[in-house]
Amino acid sequence: MICPDTLANGIKSRISDVLGDAGGFVPLHEPEFLGDEEALVADCIRSGWVSSVGEYVDRFESELANACGVAHGVAAVNGTAALEVALRVAGVGAGDEVLIPSLTFVATANAAHHLGAIPHFVDVEESTLGLAPHALRKHLEQIAERRSGVTINGRTGRRLAAVVPMHAFGHPVDMDELGAVAREFELVVVEDAAEALGSALGGRPCGSLGRIAALSFNGNKILTTGGGGAIVTNDPDLAARAKHLTTTAKVPHAWAFHHDEIGYNYRMPNLNAALGVAQLAQLGSRVAQKRALAERYLAAFADLDGISGFAEREGTRSNYWLNTILLEPETADARDTVLRVLNDGGFMARPVWEPLHTLDIYCECPSAALPVTKSLASRIINVPSSAKLAGKAL
Repeated sequence: MICPDTLANGIKSRISDVLGDAGGFVPLHEPEFLGDEEALVADCIRSGWVSSVGEYVDRFESELANACGVAHGVAAVNGTAALEVALRVAGVGAGDEVLIPSLTFVATANAAHHLGAIPHFVDVEESTLGLAPHALRKHLEQIAERRSGVTINGRTGRRLAAVVPMHAFGHPVDMDELGAVAREFELVVVEDAAEALGSALGGRPCGSLGRIAALSFNGNKILTTGGGGAIVTNDPDLAARAKHLTTTAKVPHAWAFHHDEIGYNYRMPNLNAALGVAQLAQLGSRVAQKRALAERYLAAFADLDGISGFAEREGTRSNYWLNTILLEPETADARDTVLRVLNDGGFMARPVWEPLHTLDIYCECPSAALPVTKSLASRIINVPSSAKLAGKAL
């Protein structure tokens, strides 16, 4: 039996070895501005086009699509808005059920709820921390029915409209197997790639692995636009509709204001897009830094009893957005001690999100059995992961 304090101090010592003298309290994840950010933002200001249209919005959308290996990008005000619109243009509507992991940030469920849809929780797998295709198939075999060409939850009578995998901390979900399950049950796949820019599965970038995807550029993401998100897809019709909806559904005209449906003002300002263009130029080097840091963490934790560092699955390339420690089941009770010792010792650490099925706001939603989710929720700890820390590690 490992003493919680002994384990916590052992983890703290290994983190200190990896990071060296990082100087004061070390945050979980900080933005970095090492390129042309100031120059492009200043150019945007001088142009006068600082709001919702301008050349930097167009550049950001195009260059982001290229980075994700898709044909189209649509900038949005944040990742939650991007996911909401992605779900809407993919056909999700009020009263539909959307299959999502319970072990995800609340925005995944909120995006569905904003459309009047109902989150339906499915288990994850320990090898990816993301939605488990085998668990999804088993659950659908128990509840799914085909009625008039539509997949229905036989227990609720509601349409099962989509499945939303979320690539937790940058680690790609097993999208090939998930895609096979989705095709079998005729479900559209909408990727929540908010944490996975720069990650890939078999050489294919995250964001290109479903019919449509949503990304986030919050200040704590691998790249930031200050606040922002985007929709990416290879489908020109979905992209055009997403662009239309996010720009208030205004019909293009030289001077007239005509709106042909109820849309959203979810536009990313040109000022933020200028920041994004400069950040995108650093994506390759940023991912390399974060992977170097992850290698050091994995080596440091390799022989420490009671825990393991979480590593990318074979055939994937993770951006290691947040480096992750997994406590063993027998040491899970030490989690809060580890969190206290690390934070008191100057290293910001946090647990994983509370599983969504346990929140009062979503506890009555339909759910599959969630044994892996329940286990992982008590065992995951994220540790300092800023790209600049790789410099301390090298």
